[in-house]
Amino acid sequence: MKSLVLSTLMMAVAGAAMASPTCSAPKESWKPEAAFKKDLEAQGYQIRNFKVTKGNCYEIYGTDKAGKKVEIYFDPVTGKTLEQK
Repeated sequence: MKSLVLSTLMMAVAGAAMASPTCSAPKESWKPEAAFKKDLEAQGYQIRNFKVTKGNCYEIYGTDKAGKKVEIYFDPVTGKTLEQK
C-alpha cells in the first residue's frame, strides 16, 4: 500500500513539473501567428515548429541566433517569454 501511495505521489509531482504555462487572454487580443513568427525571426530565431499549446500559449521549437536549440513558451498577447527549456 505504501508503494502505491508513493508511486502516485511521484507521478503527480512529475506531471506538475512537466506542465506548460497557461495563458488566459481571449484569442481576439492575440498577436497574429504570422506576425509573431516574423518578429521572432527578426530577433534571430529559426523556427522549426510553432504551435498553440493546450494552455493557450504560443510555443516554438527551433534555434536562437547563436544556433542553440530552444523550446520557448510565449504570452500570445504581449510576446513575453513565459518559460524556456
